[in-house]
Amino acid sequence: MSDLFAPPGGWRVRILDLSGGAEEGIVEEVAGFPTLMQANAFARAYVRDSIERCRAPGLTDREVLERWFAFGEDVEVMDAGDQAWRSATELADFSVRPAGELERDWRTLDPRRDDEPDEA
Repeated sequence: MSDLFAPPGGWRVRILDLSGGAEEGIVEEVAGFPTLMQANAFARAYVRDSIERCRAPGLTDREVLERWFAFGEDVEVMDAGDQAWRSATELADFSVRPAGELERDWRTLDPRRDDEPDEA
């Protein structure tokens, strides 16, 4: 599936609570990504940020991942099949290599920001 065949309303990303605190693990769905590339970039940055929030001084790479699996948030790009970004492909690297601010900045990719009123 390519960006030419985006679902009505754009691509959707589902945010999942790994701690089990949300019904069926779903925290929310973010819709309106105009391209699959943007949905995948949002998903990657969101997970990257979630892992960094689980990182603490002195933790091993494995402990960072254990905390993420217990308290973090994962993301699914909906209806994209094999073209969807998946956290499993990068989790090991994410746990070893702390992220910079730009790698974690999912907010600039969030289509909901376009709905926010401009500040005066």
